[in-house]
Amino acid sequence: MFNTDQPRGKRRFSTSAPCIVKRTDFHIYVLSEPSQFTPKGSEVLELAHAGLGKRMLSIPDHLKHDEESESGTCLDEDCSVLEQPVPSTIGTDESLSVCPICLASYPADFLPFHASTCGDRMNCAGPSVAASPPRGEELPGPSVPQLSAASTWATEVELQKACELYKEDLLNCYSESPRLSLSLNMFDEEEEQDSAFISFYKQNNVDWAAPFKCKLRGDAAVGDGVNRHVLSMAMQKLKTGFRINLGSAAPTTLFEGEKEHRVPSAAAVLRESNLFEMAGRMIGHSFLHGGSSFSGLSLPVVTLLTGESIDTAASALTLEDCPDIDHRETIGLLKNAELTAEENTKVTELCLSWDLPFPTSTNRVWLFQELLSHAVLHRVKQPIKQIRKGLKQTGIWPLLSDRPDVHPLIFPRESSEELNPQTLIQSISWPQPNVDSDEDEDDTVPLEKISLVTGFLRKFIEEASPDVLRDLMKFWATRSHSQLVTY
Repeated sequence: MFNTDQPRGKRRFSTSAPCIVKRTDFHIYVLSEPSQFTPKGSEVLELAHAGLGKRMLSIPDHLKHDEESESGTCLDEDCSVLEQPVPSTIGTDESLSVCPICLASYPADFLPFHASTCGDRMNCAGPSVAASPPRGEELPGPSVPQLSAASTWATEVELQKACELYKEDLLNCYSESPRLSLSLNMFDEEEEQDSAFISFYKQNNVDWAAPFKCKLRGDAAVGDGVNRHVLSMAMQKLKTGFRINLGSAAPTTLFEGEKEHRVPSAAAVLRESNLFEMAGRMIGHSFLHGGSSFSGLSLPVVTLLTGESIDTAASALTLEDCPDIDHRETIGLLKNAELTAEENTKVTELCLSWDLPFPTSTNRVWLFQELLSHAVLHRVKQPIKQIRKGLKQTGIWPLLSDRPDVHPLIFPRESSEELNPQTLIQSISWPQPNVDSDEDEDDTVPLEKISLVTGFLRKFIEEASPDVLRDLMKFWATRSHSQLVTY
């Protein structure tokens, strides 16, 4: 009983070694009914409005089957279902904090956990997903009244109204995003203005549907007309070229070919500089914010750009779509009934350079189509992919993919393009104050009056209908609107 060999005091409990719980994440979709297909496009947006959509199920690896109920609900407390965070588009409470990575609002106690995983989600989503709310993981929050028209653009019969509904919906989704600003100095050289355009549109990880404002230093114009004017300038630059130093004194053109048959340039330096991705951003951004459309693009290029197969695009090719005059003439020889020895040599050399068989009496029709397809489409597949990537980043890809009938509005024909205020304003040689003039100061017009008169004229042109602008051109210059108008 009093044995001194007994251990004294209380026995210590053995401390358990720390255990790291490994988890496996499963991405699931909460739907209103069973389905075998992943929601896409407008379906994702409708699910978000109903509070449904993509979720993440996190399950510890040590769970056993007997710890799960028949409905799939985890009985272990370690199992959690995380809803994908979405940018807030409604008013936020004072207790919410803004994530510096994705700029979404979250409760202060949840923000540290969100920030630890936000960067990984953004890297996986890619820039094109981050810029387009109908796709990927960034979705507008549920029950937003402004987005009630989101489901109508896909079924709207009137094409112009369908585009307006989609733009309104997308712009509302990003109405709380940081505003994008583009500033141009009207007294700068053309090279400096082109550099400003390129620097702005080559920015990465930008919400191009965010509020947009342009500033023209040296111009008295204000309001939304400034945005439309600058965006129309950007579309004109895509056609005429940018004055940037790429080894040539001439303007660097991204698109080449004749009117109504423009195709992307096959120059490697443009492709390696990602300038075509920039062009896609410019086209989508101009469409969203009321600028002019990019007209004159070759129809087969539009077909391939909007997701159709290369065979479908090649079936609509014509010789006018080939921008290289020498190649066009050589390919056109295959339409002749008979080839001379010199003509046969030209065609054979071109076939050898592109790894195609020699021309024979039986393969001339097939060879004509193959050579034309290679000259127009195969050589510019990478630029077209870059343009498509830029369009996706602006968020208009669901409209292009779900509504092929609106393609003529986004990529119109130049012949069918109406006279618009931006085109007319760009054709005017606006008066500039001449500070070095030898004329008497009493005879010169003050700068304030020049700005006042030109401001009234610009406002009148911006608010006029196409019929009024057409009558104005007849009264003013009695010439086509494509010619220079001098004020």
